[in-house]
Amino acid sequence: MTPHRNVSTEVSDFLLNCFVRSPSWQLWLSLPLSLLSLLDMVLCLTVIPKVLAIFWFDLRAISFFACFLQMYIMNSFLAMESCTFMVMAYDRYVAICHPLRYPSIITDQFVAKAAIFILARNFILTLPIPILSARLHCCGRNVIENCICANMSVSRLSYDDIPINHLSQFAGGWTMASSDLILIFASYTLILRAVRRLKAGGSVAKALGTCGSHFILILFFSTVLLVFVLTHVAKKKVSPDVPVLLNVLPHVVPAALNPIVYGVRTQEIKQGIQRLLKKGW
Repeated sequence: MTPHRNVSTEVSDFLLNCFVRSPSWQLWLSLPLSLLSLLDMVLCLTVIPKVLAIFWFDLRAISFFACFLQMYIMNSFLAMESCTFMVMAYDRYVAICHPLRYPSIITDQFVAKAAIFILARNFILTLPIPILSARLHCCGRNVIENCICANMSVSRLSYDDIPINHLSQFAGGWTMASSDLILIFASYTLILRAVRRLKAGGSVAKALGTCGSHFILILFFSTVLLVFVLTHVAKKKVSPDVPVLLNVLPHVVPAALNPIVYGVRTQEIKQGIQRLLKKGW
């Protein structure tokens, strides 16, 4: 009788099976997540290197073209992030409120159209902001009281009558941001109404879990933008450094929070955090 031998085979690589039961999810999940990652990277690379150059090396000069390019990128990509949150909120609404119709509504065509809409709307509607700001006459004034080329800060350098500039900025900004926020909160209101009708406790927890991390990011994003606008409106009553800080935060904190908020939902990461907290106590 031949003795049993343990044959060990070295493994050179591993295969990652993602959504084995629903492989079609990979496509529509990849687009919003990759878009959010791209937006975060572009916003950080647009703002942070210049801010650090000012802090570390006192390199405060920025060319005319680079200033207005930075302004355009910041406005368009922040608007894209808000629009992406809106599309994701609609996706959660359909998944929870109309689960049986979800495969027929959130199709490959819908995802492609949503991505094109996000890019086209925000690239086009934010274009007048840097163009109008660049046409203002600064009369030799070139000191911007900010770390970045925010459109409101640049506009203050001009002696021109700038109601059209401010009007276009507020009209465009509030039209895009307010429409996104209204649709986001309407989606979550309908989601909460649907969750209240669920009888199974596990179903309620699962439904809230899929939306909780997303809602935290939206709440922070909208709160920072709202406070930023209010401080500019009441600029005489607050320290001049407060609007400067709030200009930088929307470009930094969401990029830092995205992996944390979404990663904490992973079971292994949750267990690791719990172990660390127990050791600390």
